[in-house]
Amino acid sequence: MPKLLQINSTANWGSTGKIAEQIGELVISKGWESYIAYGRYANKSKSKLIKIGSKLGMFCHLVESRLFDNHGLASRIATRQLVKEIKRINPDIIHLHNIHGYYLNYKILFNYLNGVDTPVVWTLHDCWSFTGHCAHFIDAECYKWKKGCKNCTKYKDYPSAYTDQSERNYEIKKLLFTYKNNIFLAPASKWLSDFVGESYFKGKKRDVFHNGINLNVFKPSEWEQTDKTKIIGVSSVWNKAKGLEDIYKLREILDPNKYDITIVGLNQEQKDNLPEGINGILRTNSAEELAELYSNANVFVNPTYADTFPTTNLEALACGIPVITYRTGGSPESITPNTGYVVKQGDINGVINAIKEIESRGKQYYSDACRKYAEENFDKDKCFAKYIDLYNELLNTK
Repeated sequence: MPKLLQINSTANWGSTGKIAEQIGELVISKGWESYIAYGRYANKSKSKLIKIGSKLGMFCHLVESRLFDNHGLASRIATRQLVKEIKRINPDIIHLHNIHGYYLNYKILFNYLNGVDTPVVWTLHDCWSFTGHCAHFIDAECYKWKKGCKNCTKYKDYPSAYTDQSERNYEIKKLLFTYKNNIFLAPASKWLSDFVGESYFKGKKRDVFHNGINLNVFKPSEWEQTDKTKIIGVSSVWNKAKGLEDIYKLREILDPNKYDITIVGLNQEQKDNLPEGINGILRTNSAEELAELYSNANVFVNPTYADTFPTTNLEALACGIPVITYRTGGSPESITPNTGYVVKQGDINGVINAIKEIESRGKQYYSDACRKYAEENFDKDKCFAKYIDLYNELLNTK
């Protein structure tokens, strides 16, 4: 029986954790054993879970990361214990997702991976793997990573640090991440794949693997029509990069008697300090509850400034609501002229015009096209079956 081990910051929690969970479910249905090693948060899983480190260990990693820009270079004991577990399990395929997040020492992990012939698949959900510090560089319009990071302008952003060691970090990553021959890169969008091809990974095999979602959960349901146009925004984390301030601007401009705005995914402090006229909902791990929230809206607005291939777009489409997003990263890749609108980054008036266009045509004008597009392109079983084919190919050429 083949064994798959996935490593991610979370397990069945958040977008990347759910992706790992769904891949695990699929390989189990094909007769594989599935393991997921995680560092931060977890929900119940059908895979066998392996906890990496502890809360204290993550706190120490965060402190070291802040003080010395050592993100991914702490958690030494926890990672050595993980390596022992990997040796015990002896997986046939090791599948990496987000290995940043204050829980793992990538140097120790890759020193092990580079010394064994086990094939590695690495799904890239952001740009951290080929920069000296940041997870996204688009908002800073910084392309130093093409030749070598230094004098970082984003070292105070996630993973936040008080000092800049981007030049050192870049060289360590380049040496470790490019050494292994049988590593396959799976960027989550064409946008990201194009950048990977310009990085130190350019000689490595890669292909785009779009995210998939559970269409049996995210599906249209009956919605209560009101006199107001209901606008919804959803994110696992809300901040300036996710467009929170732009949602506030929408509230300032749009008539509250005609437009209802709801934000899902806030923390308690954000909810307590929301501007008047915005409905705030705390983060939910209930996919069913989230699907109901999507279905009860007229339009989904995703004003992100840095994103690879947001699953929130896919979830909204599957629930039959049109999407408005900025021309940012891979976010536009999931939108067609029949399913929503792509607006210039930061163009609030463009977002408003798109909202009014959807309002004039009515939600039902878009609903069937949105659902059909999701069914044809983002069914998790179809999307993640591509990984099964890749695993088998790697095992046959091992």
